[in-house]
Amino acid sequence: MTGAVGVYVQGKDPISQAGVIAQLRMRPEVRVVAETERTNATVGVMVTDQIDDQTVRGLHALRRSGLVRLVLIASDVDDAALVAAAEAGVGGLLRRCDATAELLVRTIIRVSQGEGEIPADLLGRLLEQVGRLQRQVLAPRGLTFTGLTPRETEVLRMVADGHDTSEIARELSYSERTVKNVLHDLTTRLQLRNRSHAVAYAVREGLI
Repeated sequence: MTGAVGVYVQGKDPISQAGVIAQLRMRPEVRVVAETERTNATVGVMVTDQIDDQTVRGLHALRRSGLVRLVLIASDVDDAALVAAAEAGVGGLLRRCDATAELLVRTIIRVSQGEGEIPADLLGRLLEQVGRLQRQVLAPRGLTFTGLTPRETEVLRMVADGHDTSEIARELSYSERTVKNVLHDLTTRLQLRNRSHAVAYAVREGLI
């Protein structure tokens, strides 16, 4: 069907994988692709029991293969597993007991469009974990979820606007040495080549 979302399904066991594939093949909104055609898929679906290290490695492998939009179906989802799934880039998360064909297809379509889908109670738990991380880990170190300090963000934004070191120092009331140190620390930590590379990275990753 024209416009159908290409989906690649990977399961931790053959029965689970075959079951999901059979359900999806009955739906015209999606098109299941084989292993040999994985590069033609838009969304990768992984089916598992627990979100363990093996599952996380599998999710990262799918992303490295070009499948940046991921849906995960899992039986058990505790708080640590929830955070691990988010860190691995999962955009849609379903419990196996809730994963009807209708809900799965809706989730795949939403994720293919760059949106997210997660059960309301899991979303609440994830937000609680995020808040705890910000309060207990990032804030005491002067960091935000971007991985940049507020000062680094300010300097990068001004570099992106075309300002040189002296202009940035004057505008932000820093010394020129401070501005240079901020940029040096930033490029070193993120393994970037120069200012232009730092700006390009920050824009691409949505940091500024």
